[in-house]
Amino acid sequence: ARKQEIIKVTEQLIEAINNGDFEAYTKICDPGLTSFEPEALGNLVEGMDFHRFYFENGKHSFFHLRESSSYYFFSEFCYMCFSVCFCCAHPHIIGHLGYGMPKTMQSEETRVWHRRDGKWQNVHFHRSGSPTVPIK
Repeated sequence: ARKQEIIKVTEQLIEAINNGDFEAYTKICDPGLTSFEPEALGNLVEGMDFHRFYFENGKHSFFHLRESSSYYFFSEFCYMCFSVCFCCAHPHIIGHLGYGMPKTMQSEETRVWHRRDGKWQNVHFHRSGSPTVPIK
């Protein structure tokens, strides 16, 4: 039952990212969310400001593509770390049409979830792979 809850909330998180819905994203994530991700160039990200920047300015990121020209899928596994903490790891593949040519990218992601006040919140994630927005 808990595994299905984690999968469901992970799917909701991905949907919020795909739709560029920062408000929905903040409802799923802890305000003190920490992360390591390619866009941070190896630095630990703390809080939501970094993520807000990409939601507001990452209009050309692979996450913000229209459904008609992109696809996104993931496979997951979950396991219990402690009595209230789960990890969900999944590789995800994003495909899209760029300049009329198909392009595919993959990254691997692990998210740490903690149940607080009856709901799961994402408290940390680590993503490898290429940045979703090219770094110049």
